[in-house]
Amino acid sequence: MSLHSHIVRLLRPVVIDRPHLKQQLVQLDGTAARWQHSVADRLPIVIRPQPRLLTVAITARCNLRCIGCRYERDFMLGQQLPLSIVLDLLHDAREAGFERVRLYGGEPLLHKDLARMVQTASELGLHPFITTNGLLLGGKIEELYSAGLRSLTIGYYGNGNGYDRYVQRHGSFARLERSIAAVRDRYGTEIAMQINFLLCKPSANLKDLESAWRFALRYSLKFQVDLVHYSLPYFSEGIDRELQFTSDDRPALDAVKAALAEMKEARPDLYPESIQSIYSIADWAIKGPNMRVPCTAYRLIWVGADGTVQLCYVTFKLGNLHKQRLREMLFTDAHYRACRDAFALNCPNCHCERDDRIRADSTSHRLFTQLAYENRRVLAGAAAPSLANAGPTEPASQ
Repeated sequence: MSLHSHIVRLLRPVVIDRPHLKQQLVQLDGTAARWQHSVADRLPIVIRPQPRLLTVAITARCNLRCIGCRYERDFMLGQQLPLSIVLDLLHDAREAGFERVRLYGGEPLLHKDLARMVQTASELGLHPFITTNGLLLGGKIEELYSAGLRSLTIGYYGNGNGYDRYVQRHGSFARLERSIAAVRDRYGTEIAMQINFLLCKPSANLKDLESAWRFALRYSLKFQVDLVHYSLPYFSEGIDRELQFTSDDRPALDAVKAALAEMKEARPDLYPESIQSIYSIADWAIKGPNMRVPCTAYRLIWVGADGTVQLCYVTFKLGNLHKQRLREMLFTDAHYRACRDAFALNCPNCHCERDDRIRADSTSHRLFTQLAYENRRVLAGAAAPSLANAGPTEPASQ
């Protein structure tokens, strides 16, 4: 177990109700990472496995057909992890020093053993959270809460009919909103919820962003921006790449970036992404794999619904859980090589974990700090009315 994991486990009870202290620790962690990365530019040996986040696709099944997703089509079709393998995985993760576990899919709420997985992860101190489309959440939340679930993230692909068009299921947004309302009515803010707004070519406009932000305000949801992908094996850019950005989209992205900066300034409690990361969004979207920021995947492990274990969401396979335990794959020569290759971007170079990567890279952190404080207000003033003080809307009518 790493020193970082020991410290996190000691301090978590102290900072849980002290957000300002937690933010200071995050900043301190970023400073330490920048020092490490600066040294690693000359001595790559300092990059080694530091397990923090375990991401597990427990099932490839899904009840939606999102335009940008290959699950339930041709990616691991029909695959699902059995409970016994997941329980072994969680115990190995605890021994290795992982701090959090993310259970997702596909749609994790379709797995009959999800509550048992959450319960085991909670008992092991792994602080589980699930990533879900949320449609089934209203009927599942009581069981999951009893199992120890206190945190979840929800994909957000538009408001009302825009959401339904993206997921290709009529009435889905209404079901999502009812589920979120049911959780808030039943448990208040005991359960932390976050919406992950998918920023792609069709949604890169202030109208869609404002709708998402008002939705977050209405239900006291944390807010995250997920960029459309270009390298994830389970992601589709759509027919004729209609979801993907081109250089012509720079003005729209700059306007969105400025509005996000205002939102961050107004409600940092709901929008925790660093200002440096916000100001990097347009560059990630336009440059794609040419955005050369060293990767922090040495903190990750990804597990697929077929048992595949790899360093990150995209590549660096380490083995398969149907053949060996996670503990047999960690801290091996292959694991060390994968961590160093990821740091050096000897890979497709995705934009996953972009906030961590910007925080950990001195050059990028310095560049986007300067851009943020020089240009933020100018861009915001030129783009559109402020979203920072937008009030919550009434439930969307269908």
